[in-house]
Order: sequence, then structure tokens, then C-alpha cells
Amino acid sequence: MCRMSLTAHNLTIGYGREVVQSELSFSLSAGEIVCVLGPNGCGKSTLMRTLCGLLPPLGGEYRISHAEQEKAIALVLTERLSLDKTTVHDVVAMGRYPYTNMLGVLHLQDEQIIQQALRDVGFIKDFMDLLGKPFNSHSDGEKQRILIAKALAQQTPIIFLDEPTAHLDLPNRIKVLQLLQRLAHEQDKTVLISTHELDLALRFADRILLMWGEAKGIKIDAPDTLRVSGAFNDAFGMQVF
Repeated sequence: MCRMSLTAHNLTIGYGREVVQSELSFSLSAGEIVCVLGPNGCGKSTLMRTLCGLLPPLGGEYRISHAEQEKAIALVLTERLSLDKTTVHDVVAMGRYPYTNMLGVLHLQDEQIIQQALRDVGFIKDFMDLLGKPFNSHSDGEKQRILIAKALAQQTPIIFLDEPTAHLDLPNRIKVLQLLQRLAHEQDKTVLISTHELDLALRFADRILLMWGEAKGIKIDAPDTLRVSGAFNDAFGMQVF
């Protein structure tokens, strides 16, 4: 039996009084990677920000199977970060702040978690030198892996990523999706990804949460099931397949 990590019931999302989508009901399970797809303006980012608590729901509710919501979800955003003079260690260490005291003091266990998170995303060689290098000295693909390591250091059961492959070339897009799939399956995490990469979503997602524009709702199912049913054609208003 799948263990539900997040359940939404009749959820309405939007900004202020502007409704983007309404009466959304779905569940996410531990150990799966779910990609959120849909046309521009359908509410992909709004949904993720609502589920993370950055935006209040306009109606309905969602529940997270974790005692402390602030320690349940790690969020990786699309925006390119300009972090002059900030080291790789400093970036990943931000993920430990929910667990530190008011002064943000890191202990030995925190340092071990930071190092393990970087190993989990593939940084193995010249490891100690990596920690002290400036974040901005790395390629876009490496920066994305470092930000995912920050999310891992937060040790949350759920990870949300908003367009994590937006600034990457094809090889790095594939590497990031392979990494996220492995984290979901091997570490039993719930990984929710907002993306425009239909081909990669079909390849790597366990399920796809497909959103229609103009507040016309969602469907969530296995990629092949949605493809065969014609759901992608309906959602995007064109012959996708």
C-alpha cells in the first residue's frame, strides 16, 4: 500500500482574489516522482507555492503527513542565484537552519549531513576543496545539483522543484532528472517537479499531474495512461501525440 505524504481536497489556488485553479483533489505518495505539466498560466508554480505554504489556499485544504510542516517540504526554485563570496558549503548549510539554534551554529552531525548531501548528488572527487569553492564558480548544471544538495540537507520527506532544468543543456537536464528519480526511489522521498519538459517527464515520472488552462482542472495518472487517453492533446489544445 502506498504511503500518502500529501493530500489535497477541493483545493483552490490563486493570488489575492484571482482564482487560478479550483477544487483540485489529488494525493502524492512517498517514493515517487511526479511531474506537473500544463500550458503557460495554468498554475503550476502557484500550486507548488501554495503547497509549500508560500501562498495561502483560497479554498479547500491540503494535508501533509508530517508532524512539523516547516520541516516536511524543501523547495528548489527556478531563479538563477547570484551569490558572490558564498561558498558551496554555505549554500548547502542553509538547509540545516531549521534544525540549528537561533545563532545558526552547525555541529558535527550537521557537517556530516552537508557532506553526505553533496555526495548524494554526485560530488565525490576533491570533496574538501569543493566545500570552500565559490558557488558562482560552478556551471549551471553543478549549481542545480548543489541546490538539490541543500534540499537534501534539510532532510525533508518531500522535495518540490520549480523548473529545475530551465537553464540547463540536454545532458545536464537528463542528469538532474536521473538524480531526482534515484532520490525518490532509493530514499523514499516524494519529489514534485514543475516542468515544461514533456519528453523528460514521460521518461522519468512515475505519474504526471496534468493541468488545464483557464481553471479547467487537473488529471493525475501514469504517463502512458494520460498519453493514450488523449489528455495531453486536450490540456495543450493541440495534437501533441
